[in-house]
Amino acid sequence: MTNHQKTLSAPASWPIERKTTVFTVKARPGPHGEKGVPLLVILRNVLNYVNSNREAKYVLQNRLVLLNGAVATDVRISVGMFDILAFPTRDEYYRIFPESGGRLSLTPITSDSANSKLGKITGKSQLSPDEYQLSLHNGTTLKIPINTDYHPGDSLIIDNKTGDIAAHFVYELGALVTVIGGSHSGRIGTLTNIRVTSDGAPNMVQIKSESLTFETTEPYVVVIDDKFTGSRS
Repeated sequence: MTNHQKTLSAPASWPIERKTTVFTVKARPGPHGEKGVPLLVILRNVLNYVNSNREAKYVLQNRLVLLNGAVATDVRISVGMFDILAFPTRDEYYRIFPESGGRLSLTPITSDSANSKLGKITGKSQLSPDEYQLSLHNGTTLKIPINTDYHPGDSLIIDNKTGDIAAHFVYELGALVTVIGGSHSGRIGTLTNIRVTSDGAPNMVQIKSESLTFETTEPYVVVIDDKFTGSRS
């Protein structure tokens, strides 16, 4: 199987120029699906830290890049929504965040914020009389006690080292949310209405973002808090 991807047919979320080269690298299969961006693309095309695949491999061999708290060793590893990218020797830390048009961008954050990452709860199932399992948007699963009050649509902050839940943001009216898909991707606003559909289609939600009020589908909405966005880049 080829390791290359044509730039013109690359996912819209990839932050690359479409007409400068014919091919780019292909991401390895991972929890972010086709929307995951190869680490090489971020190092070479976004941050301009390297000029080639060979240089990127050298950087990783020297253990200079962390992805979600772990040393990154593969230039083709898939990096996606809300992942944490860290360069400790440069004292630079980033969260992968959506921007207008659905492209992924890097949001500078503090070193303390880089110790954990956000996950949206997408599923909840009972494993035993005493235990639930939560499924997150990035493929992560968590086992929790039966008496904990976490539900699909809520967001959790997960400690990168321990895997423990550090914070819980409830999906409810008045919550601060970001949009991760559709024509309003990248916007941040307040959830003002949830319209439940009866035909099996996703629920529709209304969001107020500054002077604009708009609707989008529920799967495109992720709850955050006011400390989450950092300084957009």
